[in-house]
Amino acid sequence: MAQPAVPGTLPSRYRGLILDFAGVLTTDALAVHREWCASQGLDPEAWRRTLNTHPVVRQLYADLERGTLSQADWNRQTAPYLGLTEHENLMGRAWAGVRPAADMVALAKAAREAGYMVAMLSNSFGLDPYDPYAACGVWDLFDVTVISEREGIAKPDPAIYQLTLDRTGLPGEACVFVDDHPVNLPPAEALGITTVLADGQPGTSARVASLLGIGACV
Repeated sequence: MAQPAVPGTLPSRYRGLILDFAGVLTTDALAVHREWCASQGLDPEAWRRTLNTHPVVRQLYADLERGTLSQADWNRQTAPYLGLTEHENLMGRAWAGVRPAADMVALAKAAREAGYMVAMLSNSFGLDPYDPYAACGVWDLFDVTVISEREGIAKPDPAIYQLTLDRTGLPGEACVFVDDHPVNLPPAEALGITTVLADGQPGTSARVASLLGIGACV
């Protein structure tokens, strides 16, 4: 395990930065999903609506996050609910247009270079056949990675936040956590972690950089 920075050597009271993946380290996935749905002859909202509201698909996605269902099986079982006959690499096809968020990637690099422990805490949507983290080139940004499918637990279960702290070797009070889902913030706050909601508006990376006392990122 990488060693936490020594207190007093950083420009703020924090020593660790914890980042979510989708919606934080990536560009707007919803816009990409709408375009992809339209390209498949579907209602542009079909991906969002089906994954968020259909009870069977919601359970399939929860199983995917916890690693009890493989991405390949998720692809196969979910495609019919979207009205698709082709299920091969469904997740990869829908996510192919999503790109890394340059400002947040720059923030992660700057924080690590400044001596902060940088971790990724992500609810997984599978790693095989499509690895979204590799596709966006973010694996190497972190000292610690906590991916829900590997742990068998997912946000907002408090246990996965504590696991992340344990692996960084830092107390909650020393960390900042950024996530795009409001429901994922209270469990972190209960552990003393300072939270920042990535609400899709410009300025998230600048707010975090200000908390850490490092220069604003691209």
